[in-house]
Amino acid sequence: MADGDKNRRTQARPRRKRLLRWLVGLPLAFLVVTTLQVIVLRFVDPPFSAFMVARQFEAIGDGDFGYRSAYAWRDLDQIAPALPVSLVAAEDQNFAGHHGFDFDAIEKAREHNQRMVERAEKRGTPVKRLRGASTISQQTAKNLFLWQGRSWVRKGLEAWYTVLIETFWPKRRILEVYANIVEFGDGTYGAQAAARHFFGKDASRLGPEEAARLAAVLPAPRRYDAGHPGPYVQRRSNAIQRQARQIGGAAWLHSLD
Repeated sequence: MADGDKNRRTQARPRRKRLLRWLVGLPLAFLVVTTLQVIVLRFVDPPFSAFMVARQFEAIGDGDFGYRSAYAWRDLDQIAPALPVSLVAAEDQNFAGHHGFDFDAIEKAREHNQRMVERAEKRGTPVKRLRGASTISQQTAKNLFLWQGRSWVRKGLEAWYTVLIETFWPKRRILEVYANIVEFGDGTYGAQAAARHFFGKDASRLGPEEAARLAAVLPAPRRYDAGHPGPYVQRRSNAIQRQARQIGGAAWLHSLD
């Protein structure tokens, strides 16, 4: 009996060691792989994003086998300054100063959303237009590396990739990648594809109004149309142009140097 117990203990030790190696090795491998992934993309322009791949599979699942994404990379200096400035004015005016997370904006969004929920409950109507507080860094991480949807796992990964991006990429690179991978229309990704699709011109020739209209359709580019804007996009576009002028216009980009 004693020999049997001894043999079982002997056999259990290798299993515990293997389990320990897995528990230590998997997180370490994740840290190494994701860090290298972000470092490489600091210098290599991404040929696609996770959102593009997900949208392609979504189309296949819907039986739309002819679906193709429109995407063409352009360096930041090949994009009219009005577009990146409009993106910042519309979505993240503290972009140059924060380190990936805008905690003041998060708190303001929380307070605003709480008021909207309370008003909706009093009226007995659905809640409309809750305010988000994701920074451009967070949105770049989400679009480039992750999947759509809401879960604590995805939010945790988004936060991790945001930290990596802010650590290893300069602000100009973050804005450059975002301007190239963000979806401006169904299957239309990035400044160049959007400029061609909606305005029939190169991204370098976008004017302030056109750039503001592209920024205005975010974060619902499949609902709104930058080429044929309705009243909401028009109003938002006008507000974005005012905000872009207030933060300094094209000259603001020099603050990222």
